[in-house]
Amino acid sequence: EAGETGEAGATAAAAGGGESGEAGAASAYAGLSGDQLTALRLLHLKGFIMIAARVADNDQSLEAGVLVQQGLLEVYDVAPDQFGSLTVATIRSASEGESVNRAQLLQRLRGAEAEIDRALGELNDVDYAIATARMIDIATGLYQSVNQADFVDPIEYQHSMGAALAARDALTKGRSVLRQSNASAYNEAESQASAFVALWREPTAPERPASYRDVLAQGSRVRLALSPYL
Repeated sequence: EAGETGEAGATAAAAGGGESGEAGAASAYAGLSGDQLTALRLLHLKGFIMIAARVADNDQSLEAGVLVQQGLLEVYDVAPDQFGSLTVATIRSASEGESVNRAQLLQRLRGAEAEIDRALGELNDVDYAIATARMIDIATGLYQSVNQADFVDPIEYQHSMGAALAARDALTKGRSVLRQSNASAYNEAESQASAFVALWREPTAPERPASYRDVLAQGSRVRLALSPYL
């Protein structure tokens, strides 16, 4: 549904599978530069913060802190010079789930999200339709590893859920510009993005999560809805 050329074609490998795990997610960065690349880095990191907040809400502070640590390791540490004006110390403070209580951790997580939003707000040349599509690709790429033959991978489940949440967040950030360009396309993309996020029914992996096929198909529906912008 995504087609073979242009922005849709640039991420066909990520949407269709490609390498597994974080390596597969990395293919979603192909061809990006400048503010668009910085925005994707920030949104990818924000996904870890968003899923950590969901986990902390379930009174799992230690696990939430670990998710932030994983985000720093897998997203920030691989390219620390590609995060614009981000103050990473604010993000690192949200990774200390073992040394603060639940209320304090939730406050730090909110602060981390706000810091990422501030850094995003300082970028001048970001197409949030592209950012949404690329985050969808990251979420589907990560989800490949969730349903194994004899077990469910709880870590990849949460990482992919964070990416899905960040994809919807990116779409929301582009709402004003995208609706002005094509309101019906935006409304459809918003509906399909919400259906995509709904495939992750809870912040910890259930015994029987959605199939990869269903996640991939719904991701394609989001991309199809975004196609007027891409």
